[in-house]
Amino acid sequence: MATNEATILRHYLLLPSRLPTILSLPEFTALFPKSQRSSPQIRTLYRDLQQQRNAIVDGVTQNIDAQVRQGKALRREVIKARREAELEEQDDEIEIERMLFGSTSNTLQPKQHTLLTILPDMDDAVVDMEREIQTMEQEEAELLESIKGAVGNMSDLRYGRFANSKLKDEVLDGLRGIQDVCKHKI
Repeated sequence: MATNEATILRHYLLLPSRLPTILSLPEFTALFPKSQRSSPQIRTLYRDLQQQRNAIVDGVTQNIDAQVRQGKALRREVIKARREAELEEQDDEIEIERMLFGSTSNTLQPKQHTLLTILPDMDDAVVDMEREIQTMEQEEAELLESIKGAVGNMSDLRYGRFANSKLKDEVLDGLRGIQDVCKHKI
């Protein structure tokens, strides 16, 4: 998604979507019967409606940002695929021609970056790597919590502390039942 598309979406979806833009508090109050217009609950109701509306607008903002990120990633993938296709398309004859005669106008030449073209790509790569690092750190924290929970549960088992206090009796009853079955089989 190009920047101008994101700007258009923000201007046409977000700016006119805030509740005060659509309906001011005096206009909202005017919708109620005259006897109820002075009630403080109208202001509370308006604020609640405003919070709900803001939550929706925030969700739309996140979706727009996600689409922008997805568009950038898609563009990078297309560029990468084109580069790989260019490398695959190069023929052995062209390589031999290059080695014999040097670079000519008939041979494919790799695109060279300039400072102005590489900086945005590098910035995007930094943002992607930071996002990936953040995701990995979150996964690591979740795994650590899971492991700590498992260790805690194992410690409880070792020292005989169970979340289910009847578990010990249930296990013993089960073992007695198995013993009885085994005795009757013999």
